[in-house]
Amino acid sequence: MNLTLLTVLFTVFGFLLSGVWIALSLMATAGISLELFTNLPVGKIWAQALWNSLNNWALAALPMFIFLGEMIMRTKMSVLLFEGLKPWVQFIPGRLLHINVVGSAIFAAVSGSSPATVATIGKITLRRLDEEGYDKSLSYGSLAGAGTLGLLIPPSIVLIIYGVLGEVSIGRLFIAGILPGLLLAGLYSGYVAIRVLINPKLAPSGRETFTAKEMLASLWKLFPVSFLIMFILGSIYTGFATPSEAAALGVLGGIVVAGLLGDLTWRNLIDSVKGTINTSSMICFIIVGASFLSVAMGYLHLPATIATYIGSLGLGPYVMILLFTIFYIILGFFLDGISMIVMTLPITLPLAVLSGFDPVWFGIFLVLVIEAGQITPPVGFNLFVLQGLTNEPLEKIVIAAAPFFLIILFAILLITTFPEVVLLLPGLVMKGAAG
Repeated sequence: MNLTLLTVLFTVFGFLLSGVWIALSLMATAGISLELFTNLPVGKIWAQALWNSLNNWALAALPMFIFLGEMIMRTKMSVLLFEGLKPWVQFIPGRLLHINVVGSAIFAAVSGSSPATVATIGKITLRRLDEEGYDKSLSYGSLAGAGTLGLLIPPSIVLIIYGVLGEVSIGRLFIAGILPGLLLAGLYSGYVAIRVLINPKLAPSGRETFTAKEMLASLWKLFPVSFLIMFILGSIYTGFATPSEAAALGVLGGIVVAGLLGDLTWRNLIDSVKGTINTSSMICFIIVGASFLSVAMGYLHLPATIATYIGSLGLGPYVMILLFTIFYIILGFFLDGISMIVMTLPITLPLAVLSGFDPVWFGIFLVLVIEAGQITPPVGFNLFVLQGLTNEPLEKIVIAAAPFFLIILFAILLITTFPEVVLLLPGLVMKGAAG
């Protein structure tokens, strides 16, 4: 390992561990490395990286999807989601615990954000689950795990960023995320059901009964969010709109639905705009910092050096994926998902393609590994959101989320063994388009 690489690693982790903002840590590392090892104009390179990283039409979808999630969280749509799902989970072991999973999967299909999914579903379910006597650990763990579906089930903010940086079709990535997202949700629900079957004390013994009329009426409560999902994804998959245009249509649909529900107030709009500005600014700031570091690494020839070294090892494709999994899990201890993608993609994507992996498949794999990072300390965003909702010690939430971390690893094993889970739907869509 050469001096340049050691300097970059020690600098970036030194800044991160010292508590400096992630974006500033990345930019400082890039600037220091360029000053030490090149004679290039650092200021000019930074300005070009800033412009090139943000001057991308696909990124316009980010604040729109974030705004839509904020609107749903602040209106009756989120409460109706809980009430609409409640009658349909009564016959599954664990009953209302499955609303954490199913509700997160549905909300993920309109928000694209993991922390927003945890915050919204948590505000709806956690108090009710506690009052009705459900096991707190299983409540927290299922929500922490299911909240990660916001990164995978389309539309996904992380998939948009991956598609932009890796020059991969965002539409294909969205389609590819559907089956793995449903698979992961199924694994979560299956685990909850098995735990409750083994230990019935984890859930209350009583069961609410609903008439056929009440169950049918509950479907109408699911209509607002279901309509938005079909409106957004339908416009993309039918070719009517690009992902960015579909995001704008989704915002329009969300405003109309909120108005029809009588929840379109100035307070909700202002709070949603504030939340969108805060989250979007944070994401864009990180993108700028990580882009600057990526450019600096290119000038320092580090990606080529690392790729050559790993290539010389003669590793098989599955060993390569195992190393990537370990690598990203370790990074997840210190970095958020967006930073991980932007920092490492110039190195890992070419290596994955050279090993024979499809770029679309690798994008889904990457999101799954990042999902695992969302529920690992010390930088697990979902853990912090849950801690804020519950005021529980972080250690308790980490222990509750641990089984769901292992489930994500199992899902990674499944898509690696059976890549058709990821590539089936994009392949069918491409055949249909060609026909």
